[in-house]
Amino acid sequence: MDRGQLSIHVLCAMTTHQRKGSRCTLEDLVAELGVRRPDVRSVVSALHREGYVDLQRMSLTLAGFAIGTSLRGQPLTAARRQRCAPRAAA
Repeated sequence: MDRGQLSIHVLCAMTTHQRKGSRCTLEDLVAELGVRRPDVRSVVSALHREGYVDLQRMSLTLAGFAIGTSLRGQPLTAARRQRCAPRAAA
């Protein structure tokens, strides 16, 4: 998965937590998305640099919340690729 797709998943997950009135941690995002911790950390840092996430409070800014809310209900690609079943040798 590329960073653009992962950032969409992170925004949607953080929006869900924020709508419930709770904040999510990095570990929550890793467990929910099933993606490696360094990948999630780098995407959250990039979203912070772009002004969509407040990293100190681990919450969305107004712009990040607006994007996450607009993506609600939209079909997202899977966070991880499905593994193909091994093929028998001919």
